[in-house]
Amino acid sequence: MADTNRDLDAPAPRACYRKLHRYKYQLMEPYTHETDVRGFAASTSYLRLTEVGHLEIKRTYAWDGPSGPTIDTRDFMRGSLVHDAMYQLIRLEVLPPKFRRRSDRLLRDICRADGMSAFRTWYVYLAVRCFGASSAKPGTDKPDEIVCVP
Repeated sequence: MADTNRDLDAPAPRACYRKLHRYKYQLMEPYTHETDVRGFAASTSYLRLTEVGHLEIKRTYAWDGPSGPTIDTRDFMRGSLVHDAMYQLIRLEVLPPKFRRRSDRLLRDICRADGMSAFRTWYVYLAVRCFGASSAKPGTDKPDEIVCVP
C-alpha cells in the first residue's frame, strides 16, 4: 500500500538492508559453549570468546550450517554453529589460526555428543582437517554488502 500522506516533493525515506550471500541459518536465541581455547579473548558484534574459553553466540547470528557433500541433520547443527563461529573468529583475525585444529575437534566432539554415528563423525572430522583450511584463512571474511534505497 502506498503512503498517500507523504509529500511527493520530499525525498523518499531511505531503507537500508544487508545482502546475505552465504548463510542458511539464523540463531533465534543466544547460545553458549565451553571450549578448551584458553588465553585469548575475542569479540565481534555477534561472537564473544573469553580468556577461559567461554564462547557466547548472540541471537540472530547467521551461519551456513554443515558444509561440503553432506546433509544438514539435527546431530550436525550445534557442531556446525560452534565450528562456524570459531572459524569466523580466525578469519577476522581476532583468534590465531593455530586454533583451527581445536575448532575442528570441537565440531567432532559436539556432533558425537549430539548422537552422530562414530563413522560419520570420523569422516566429518577428516573432511574439515583436509579441506577446511581455506574456510579459516585469516582476512577472507568479506563484509556483507549494505544497500540503501532509493
